Amino acid sequence: MRSIRFATVAVATAALTLPLMAGTATADPSAGRKAAPHPHAKFDRLRAAAPEGFVVGTAVAGGGHHLEQDYPDPFTHDREYRKVLARQFSSVSPENQMKWDYIHPERDRYDFGQADAIVEFAERNKQVVRGHTLLWHSQNPAWLEEGDFSKAELRAILREHITTVVGRYAGRIQQWDVANEIFDDQGNLRTQDNIWIRELGPGIVADAFRWAHKADPKAKLFFNDYNVEGVNAKSDAYYALVQDLLEEGVPVDGFSVQGHLSTRYGFPGDLEDNLRRFDALGLETAVTELDVRMDLPESGVPTEAQEQKQADYYQRTLEACLAVDGCNSFTIWGFTDKYSWVPVFFEGEGFANVMTEDYVRKPAFYALRDTLKEAREEDCGKKDHGKGRKG
Repeated sequence: MRSIRFATVAVATAALTLPLMAGTATADPSAGRKAAPHPHAKFDRLRAAAPEGFVVGTAVAGGGHHLEQDYPDPFTHDREYRKVLARQFSSVSPENQMKWDYIHPERDRYDFGQADAIVEFAERNKQVVRGHTLLWHSQNPAWLEEGDFSKAELRAILREHITTVVGRYAGRIQQWDVANEIFDDQGNLRTQDNIWIRELGPGIVADAFRWAHKADPKAKLFFNDYNVEGVNAKSDAYYALVQDLLEEGVPVDGFSVQGHLSTRYGFPGDLEDNLRRFDALGLETAVTELDVRMDLPESGVPTEAQEQKQADYYQRTLEACLAVDGCNSFTIWGFTDKYSWVPVFFEGEGFANVMTEDYVRKPAFYALRDTLKEAREEDCGKKDHGKGRKG
């Protein structure tokens, strides 16, 4: 997950939030205002438009870089945000609230408050949960990174953390990002900045999967990373590692691409091929953190062409996932620009989500909705045709 919090962020205060986009062109007659309720409102929701068994998720904003911004935690304090979160999505991912620095702030103390609230919210709204994340090089608490621990102590700390956290939510979390971003872009293990790999060696990754599986045998366990959408050195490294781990009997269930894309770069046209090769290994696949940022004009308002290009990237990512049998989980990393992480870390870029700051739907939203509807109708048609043949 790329929504990381650093001690200092060299971004001007004005870049922390995007201007309201009420006058932005959209692909819907409701451009510039909130859409009127659809006569069949249920099917105007992403979760209802999706094919049976296909979950559509979003990150639950809170924590992380938001601490540097002058608004309260969105999940706790923004009623409209929660309303849209419940209505539109069938899956939720804690953006930061299950990471080490939030859930395990001191060696002998856990803070489950925020994570518990998200899981309980999901259960009330018939949503599944993706747990994020157990082994990562970033957002670790100071007591861990700066502690003078022996190898045996570090190993015990990781095992206890995974057993405690995964065990607490056993049976309540569908998928876990067990190992997050363990390779660099050249396909090399992060042997310097990842405390677990640096101090305990590469084998600790397999142990993390084993411990998570023991704590919750029903949860699906994933590798998760960015810049692995296409076939490249980084995704090749995961492909080789996964094969080795499966041969050793390590309980790896899935491989997920984050999907933090930018319109300044070309779309990863081999995304579907990449997902298919992991699918062929018997893994589930998923898109877990999709957003599509863009370079904004001086006005801060994107052009219609920029919005359409963004919508195309969203649609093509969804289509690639839908085309692969084992890709049944599709998550966008936030749905409103009001709480986007992008302007904090990419100065001059933004407008990355499917709704504006005031929850007006963009062309990207309609591209996802319509693509899901088409897939649902196609699935229903296949089932009806199958019934006809049986008769």
